[in-house]
Amino acid sequence: MAKIATVITDLFEDSEFTEPAKAFEEAGHEVVTIEKEAGAEIEGKKGAKLKVDKGIDDVKPEDFDALLIPGGFAPDILRADDRFVEFAKAFMDAKKPVFAICHGPQLLITAKSLEGRDATGYKSIKVDMEYAGVNYADKEVVVCQNQLVTSRTPADMPAFNRESLKLLEK
Repeated sequence: MAKIATVITDLFEDSEFTEPAKAFEEAGHEVVTIEKEAGAEIEGKKGAKLKVDKGIDDVKPEDFDALLIPGGFAPDILRADDRFVEFAKAFMDAKKPVFAICHGPQLLITAKSLEGRDATGYKSIKVDMEYAGVNYADKEVVVCQNQLVTSRTPADMPAFNRESLKLLEK
């Protein structure tokens, strides 16, 4: 089963972490949360509390099979830290599965990893994605090159989880 890195920090969109994590774990995959420091206690926009498993300096992309980037304000916060940008870029460059929902693609924009890709995201980052060279589609889920799964909002979670799990089966 897959070991899934999840880059996350305060103000993540609660359900965009909790629902995929639950679906992945129920399918037998391991979900590892990564923030600036292991053991940090973070809080989602709607109050979900989470104790972080690993610090970014304690992990390598090679240790994981896939990457989850939940939305909310967290991706914008994380993209200001080059360690998280390089971590995300490594997954894209290695063609490992990447799952980004809502504002999650912001981290991939900063990693300059979306040019020429088909993707979606929250409405407010559509122009940012287009300037990054994305072929933006306003759909509940977009799967690109059998690697990248993106969705717009928590309402798209069933499709996001379904397509993400399909990629993990391969």
